[in-house]
Amino acid sequence: MSYEFKGRTRDRVEAESGGRPRRQREPRSRSGSLTRGEERQPIHAFAATMGLAFLLVGIAGFIPGVTTNYDELKLAGPDSGAELFGLFEVSVLHNIVHLLFGVGLLAAARATWSRLYLIGGGIVYLGVAVYGMLVDHDSDANFIPVNDADNALHVGLALLMIVLGIVGTRLSRTRA
Repeated sequence: MSYEFKGRTRDRVEAESGGRPRRQREPRSRSGSLTRGEERQPIHAFAATMGLAFLLVGIAGFIPGVTTNYDELKLAGPDSGAELFGLFEVSVLHNIVHLLFGVGLLAAARATWSRLYLIGGGIVYLGVAVYGMLVDHDSDANFIPVNDADNALHVGLALLMIVLGIVGTRLSRTRA
């Protein structure tokens, strides 16, 4: 038995036989993701870039060579002698925090999530910077651990994330 195609599509065959027509696919953006009515905005790229940066830094913290004194990497606390790029104190907990901030890649799916991630994350990093400035770096209270280089970086990251969140929101409103 052979079947000869006579210009009939599956949808047409199903419709003629009384079957339900297939659902129409939702439109896709240039990146291939579903648009669901939300056009890509700069704030999406800002959140994705920050998320990727945090993800890469979190991974780098577990790579010997990129992290000096890797054999001194501890779970948490000031006893961890490992330093990312020989400058920033890190521990397993510190690296995990960076990996978790990689959630910006997911937040980039929606403008509201991106704004929350950037501004909220900036405020969190500002809090971490203040904590790092107040805590004695040799005490057990320095559980993350942080040093002066970390504190300066955390202030810079906090300000950058907050500014990107505000600028991205304004750019999104002007494009709409």
